[in-house]
Parts: sequence; structure tokens; C-alpha cells
Amino acid sequence: MDDKKNNPPAGTESGVKRAPAQNPLGTMPVGRLMVKFAVPSITTSLINAVYNITDQVFIGRSVGYLGNAATNIAFPVVSLCIAVTIMIGIGSSSNFSLRLGAGKKDKAADVALTGMSMLVIFGVLIGLSAFIFTEPLMRAFGATDQIFPYAVTYTRIIAVGIPFVLFSTGLSNLIRADGSPGYSLFALASGAVLNIILDAIFIFVFKMGIAGAARATVISQTVSFLISAGYLRRFKSVRLKGRFPPIKAECLAAIFKLGVPGFINHFMMTVIQITMNNTLRFYGAESIYGSDIPLAVVGVISKLSVVIIAFNVGIALACQPIIGFNYGAGNYARVKETYKRAAVFVVAISMVIFACFQLFPRQIVSIFGTGDENYFLFAERYMRIYMMMVCLFGLQPLTANFFTSIGKAYKGLFITVTRQGLFLFPLLLILPRFLGFDGIVYAGPISDSAAIIAAVLFAFFEMKEITRIEKARDAGVTLDPGESREGRRP
Repeated sequence: MDDKKNNPPAGTESGVKRAPAQNPLGTMPVGRLMVKFAVPSITTSLINAVYNITDQVFIGRSVGYLGNAATNIAFPVVSLCIAVTIMIGIGSSSNFSLRLGAGKKDKAADVALTGMSMLVIFGVLIGLSAFIFTEPLMRAFGATDQIFPYAVTYTRIIAVGIPFVLFSTGLSNLIRADGSPGYSLFALASGAVLNIILDAIFIFVFKMGIAGAARATVISQTVSFLISAGYLRRFKSVRLKGRFPPIKAECLAAIFKLGVPGFINHFMMTVIQITMNNTLRFYGAESIYGSDIPLAVVGVISKLSVVIIAFNVGIALACQPIIGFNYGAGNYARVKETYKRAAVFVVAISMVIFACFQLFPRQIVSIFGTGDENYFLFAERYMRIYMMMVCLFGLQPLTANFFTSIGKAYKGLFITVTRQGLFLFPLLLILPRFLGFDGIVYAGPISDSAAIIAAVLFAFFEMKEITRIEKARDAGVTLDPGESREGRRP
């Protein structure tokens, strides 16, 4: 697409503040920008997934499927950390990009410092809570008597690393928004590679079992934290040194406004997983599979889902600085082009993953350890049915993040909660009452379908609104989208 045609020179259009021409977010071809940000962003998201998947593989092959079930029981703690990281990381980086696009560097710096301070506070609070209340939490999360000791051991150790993982993962969003996706990738990749090495050493050499996997994770997360913290003196877009106080109420409100939709989505995932675990324990006990097999299988497949989410969220995060900067600068053609290209990409990736899940379910599950025939029969059926709509599901997080990036947090919030809150949660409570164990399996594709339809409709009408604003501007009428229907532009 011709950037000169779609992005007139700064200051040429009535009432519209233009971004500095030298910033590549406003001038570089969208395709090249997406590649620049998407590769490290996707890789970063996959690296975050590697921590859980690596533990799952090594634990499954050493401890067995009870170990896989234990990490599934413990996963709501990890999921809550991801929710908080997204709230603060996305909220900070979205506001950071919007303020840079509007030329407000001082406010961008204030947002960055406030976000980092909140990452530290939340990390300490969640880590202490998970450590102190491990046993009652594992019972509440659905642990059976056989799974309980493994889950307690694993959770109590990983709780120590929670402050480090929150800060390093949340800061990676700001590092990308500052124009250094490569550094963000290096910080997280270093920890992920170390985690794989330490998992092998602690589990198979020192025979530490599930505790070894947890210790490997904490050490690796600490390394990522130290590398990420090293970037604090290297910010390029703003100057952080000497800016106090680090927490400002105005910035905090802005961060929560744009970060809450992502938080609610992942918090709902946490609630859904707890509900799923307890439902599986109850209805599984009445089935031929028992309770432990479904809990183990769902644990494995939830980790595979993290890979899918990593691709989708990685693409969405790659688009965030591009969309946020150009929306703040009034370059609406680039905003639309970025979203459309990303939509094609997430569907293409999801189709490949869908084909793998449908054709090779047993082989994929076998990577995570062995089990009896009932274990694999349930795994094949669950994967093929529950993950049926994975081929299109990437459109939902992409669209939710799109609205967050342009400052329309309420729309992003609604799209975010559709799958988890409006559809999946009630279906998990209602369908099993009529279909028994099958109700749990079919709840996934039904809720996915409804959420995808909602996201596509919201995106369609927003694109029409942006086109209307462009036409009005071309006609010489100043129309700020931030002041139409959703309040002021951030």
C-alpha cells in the first residue's frame, strides 16, 4: 500500500495533529512494521508459554499424568499472574504509544514509571498470597486426594518467582512500545532456554520430580527479570531518570482503563478453569474415566491452548504500537490496514493449528507423557471437539486488543468477556446437567462460535465508523473519533 497516499504530510489536514515524520510507526510501510514487531512479539508470547509447556512435558514423562493434573490444578495461580501482567503491561504500553503518537513524551514517561511500580506491588502481593494459602487454594481449585500433594509442592515453589515474572513480562510490553522488540525477546528467551536446561538437570539428573520443574522455573524467571531491569536506563523515546513520584493517580486510572479488558478476559479464564476443574472432578467420577484422567487431559490441552493464545496475542501485541501510534496521530488508513492484515494472519495460523489438532490428537498428547487407553481415548475426543473453533478464534483477542489500542476500552472490554463470561461460564454450569460429561466437552465450541461472531460484528462497524471520519476529514470537517460516542481521546 502506498504510504504517501494514505498518510499526508504532518499538519496538512484541518484540526488533526500529525506525528513526527521521522517515527517509523507513522512512516514505514505497514507490512514491514508488522513483520518487525510480530516476529519478536509472537516469539515472546511463545516463550511465556514455553515455561508451562516445558514443565508439563518433563513432569508428565517423569511423574506421570498425576503430575500433569497437578500443574493443571496449580495453573489458576499462573493464569491470575498473566491477567495482572496483561492489565498493567497492555494498559501501560497502550497509553505509552498513544501519548508518544500525540507528542506527549513527559506523560508517556509518567505512564511507564507508574506501570512498573504497579508490577512490583502486585507481584509481591500475589506471590505472598499464593505461598501462604497454597493448601486451601489447591482444594478450591479441584485437587483430588491423589493430585493434592503434587499440586501443593509445585505451587509453593513457583509462588517465590511470581514477583520476578510479573515485572519482566509486564516490562516487555513497554520495551516493545519503546521500539526495542529485540531486547524484549532476548530477556524472555534467555529465561526460557535456561528453563529447559534446568528442567532436564533437576528432574532427570538430580531426580527432584515436580519440585525440580518448579525450581527451574523460578530460577529462569529471575534471570529474565534481571535482564529486563537492565533496560530501564536505555529507554529511547522518553527519559525516565529523575522522574518522581513513580506512581501518579492520573496515569494509574489511564492504565486500568485500557488494561482492565485484558485483565477481565484472563481473570475469567482463571474462574473458568477453576469451574472446569471442579466440574470435571464431579462428573468425571461418574464416568468411565474417573476424575484424575479428565483433570490430566484438560491440563495438557490447556497448555496447548496457551500456544494458540501465544500466536494470537503475539500478533495483537505486535499491532498495538502501530495502531495506537497512528490512531493517536490521525493516520486512520494505516490503522485499518494493520487490523486487516493481522486478521488474515491469525486465521491462517489458526487453520494450521486446527488441522494438527484434528489429525494428530493422540500423537500430540503423547508428547506430554503416557497413560492407559482410557486416557488417550478421552484426550482424542476432547481435543477434537473442544478445540473445534480454534480455526477462527484468533479474531476475538485481536479485535479486543484493537479497541484497547485505539482507546475504546469499553468495546474492548465487552468483546473480551463474551467468550469467558457471557457464554462459556454459564454453559459449563448448564450443559452438564442435561448432557452429563458431554456437556463439558461441547461447551467450548459453542461459546467460541458466539464470541467470534460478536468480535467480527464489532470490528465491521468500527471500520465503517473510521471510514466515515476519514471522509468527513477529506471534506474539510474536523471530526475527532475520540470525542464521538466514547468520550475524549486519551
